[in-house]
Amino acid sequence: MEETISLKEIFEIIKKRLLLILAFILGAALIAAVVSYFFLTPTYEASSQFIVNQGQQDQNTQYNVNEAWSNTEIINTYNVIITSPAILDEVVEELELPYSSGTLAEKIQVGNAQDSQVVTVTATDESPEMAVQLANTTVSVFQENIPEILSVDNVTILSQAELSANPSPVAPNPLLNIAIAIVLGGMVGVGLAFLLE
Repeated sequence: MEETISLKEIFEIIKKRLLLILAFILGAALIAAVVSYFFLTPTYEASSQFIVNQGQQDQNTQYNVNEAWSNTEIINTYNVIITSPAILDEVVEELELPYSSGTLAEKIQVGNAQDSQVVTVTATDESPEMAVQLANTTVSVFQENIPEILSVDNVTILSQAELSANPSPVAPNPLLNIAIAIVLGGMVGVGLAFLLE
């Protein structure tokens, strides 16, 4: 019986302070929309891929599973090398970037699917053209330098980043920001309504 009364009281408080709660929800949504559309700088992504292959292999030689495993394991090493100053310093110099290789490293992400020999290099920048250039230049510089660094020649570019006709930013996500603001605004509004009671 007490639970029913308690729920009824809660409903009455919400009903009584509904305008206050709605004001917080609308205010939060409006602030999130203004910040997302006018203050946050949109960022774009571009991805280039390369494959770590076996190299030339005699047709009479059987496929060696251990070689495939070693290729997959060396990808972890490649992921570290790609974002190292040895590669990124040259990318900064080639593209005449106004920042250091450390700053560039924050714009580059390297990853591969589990047990895959395909490595994806993703660059993020405020300019879609620059994101494409960063991804492609990083992969090409890596491909040129890896034979000297590790004495191997098993990297082949699989696909280059391309600039689409109408690139869309990956961040910020205004709809997600507004949805989060609505939830937070509702929580604050309901909390304040109960505090006032």
